[in-house]
This record gives sequence, structure tokens and C-alpha cells, in this order.
Amino acid sequence: MARLTNPQVSLITTDGFAGYELIDSGVGRKLERFGDIVVDRPEPQALWQRATSDQRWDNAHAVFASNDDEEKGKWRLLRDVPEQWPVPVGPATMLCRLASFRHLGLFPEQMPHWDWMVRRIKDIKAKKSEPVRVLNLFAYTGAASLIAAAAGAEVTHVDASKKAVTWAKENQAASSLQGTKVRWILDDAKKFTGREVRRGRQYDIILVDPPKFGRGPNNETWDLFDSIGPMLTDCRALLAEDPAALVMTVYAIRASTIAFAQLVNEALEGRGGNLDFGELAIEEREGGRLVPTSLFARWFSGMTTD
Repeated sequence: MARLTNPQVSLITTDGFAGYELIDSGVGRKLERFGDIVVDRPEPQALWQRATSDQRWDNAHAVFASNDDEEKGKWRLLRDVPEQWPVPVGPATMLCRLASFRHLGLFPEQMPHWDWMVRRIKDIKAKKSEPVRVLNLFAYTGAASLIAAAAGAEVTHVDASKKAVTWAKENQAASSLQGTKVRWILDDAKKFTGREVRRGRQYDIILVDPPKFGRGPNNETWDLFDSIGPMLTDCRALLAEDPAALVMTVYAIRASTIAFAQLVNEALEGRGGNLDFGELAIEEREGGRLVPTSLFARWFSGMTTD
């Protein structure tokens, strides 16, 4: 039976980067800057009071208005907002939009994971003569794919949404990274990993960022709690020999990070290596408080750096 060794929950935070900052949060909302655009979005875990004035919040470009469900609602424009605008993210340029379900096409809290991935790519390059192969599952608009490609990896980008894959390709063009090696796959991630196992494919780094619920291009059903275990079993089969790495991020924040860490640990039983797990959070610029965003588990083997 797989068992976590010396289990300690980690907290990984970011205070933003040139293209993004969390300005303030409170009373169930968060005020953020993506490039030149400031947005006011729901954040049910921001239970505290705001640190800045109402006038600061009133100067937002757009507000996502919702009722009880922070995912359902619509954008209300307070100032002019372009259809899309560039946001620098390391070597990539992401084209942000006021998309449905309060999203903008970028999850900035994952920047520490992307930096960690680049370090893993460098570690693997130093030990293997073949190109570093990265599999990005539920890859959305491609920030991780483009950052990995810019670091010299060969990337397989998998998403079930045609709109998301098209958006990711547009981000590649905006980033001037057309010459990098990215294989764009429109497919159900669960079916794709199963086929890759049968093909005997291997990847040095696997990124897994599953939704709680979803539909594939042929109406396949994804349910996180039913589907993630079998998928991680396939990911275990797809991981190359050491050195190798895997990152899983989960936005089912009402679940426990310990549960998902034990699942990853079980899937990778016998591989040895290092596993850390915990929460990702963003630090406010004004108040310095932390807004939790997601759970994670990260594993690597055959490398000495963290």
C-alpha cells in the first residue's frame, strides 16, 4: 500500500509578475490587473474586508456579475475593454479576453509551477541526450505549453475544446514562438492518454490540470473524482525513465490536497523520487493577504534540485 512519507502540506505563493497583480480582495470578490485591464471577479474565499477604497474598485474596467454561483453570470463593462489584449507571461504573450465563466484565459497563480517546470526541463536536458518531451493535459490556452516550448521542450498540448486550442495557437503567434515544437491535439484527454499508453509513448514531464466536470469533443464525460485515478495510472505508464516529473493542479478547492497527494503517490508507487503537495495562492499587492486558488501535487525523480 502506497503511503506518504513525512507528509507536510506546502503553500506556494506568487505576488504576481509584470503582466498580472492581485490588487485587493474581500467580501467575496477580488480586484486584479491583467496587463492594462483591471477586473472585479467573484472570490468566495475572500471572507475578509477590502483593504482599498470603494473608488479603487469602481475604477475597474469590467465586473463579472453573478448571484450565488461565482461561475455563472456575465461581464458588465464600466470602461472600454478591447476584444483581446496582450499580457506578458515570462517568454510567452497571452491574449486575454473577457471569457465566459468569469475567466480571462490565464491562471496566474500557476506561475510558480511554470518556473518549476522550466527548472525540470533544464535538469532533464543536462542528463538526457534526446529532446525533453512534455505532455500537457487539459492544456486550455497554452501558457504552460508555450513556456515549456520556449525552454526547448517538445510539447504535446491536449485539450477537448476547439475554441481553447485555437486560442492557444493565437497565443503562440502573439508570442513569436511559431518555430518551437508544439503538437496541438484536439481530443478527450482521458481517451488520448489511453491511446498513448497502447502506442508505447513516453514523456519526461506530464502536466495534469483537470476540471471538476467537462465534456470531450465527442460528448465524452469527465468527472474529476471518478476519472482522475485511471488517468494517473495511464500517466504512470507514460512517464519516461528517470529523470522525470509530473505536476497535477486541481481547482476543486473544497476537496483536500492530502487526498490528491495520496492518489499521485499511489499511482507512482515504486518510482521513488520526491513528492510535494499543498495549495497555490496569490498574494495581494495592497493588503498582503493570501487568496487560495487551487490544490497541487508535484513529483520528480532522478534530479537533485527542487
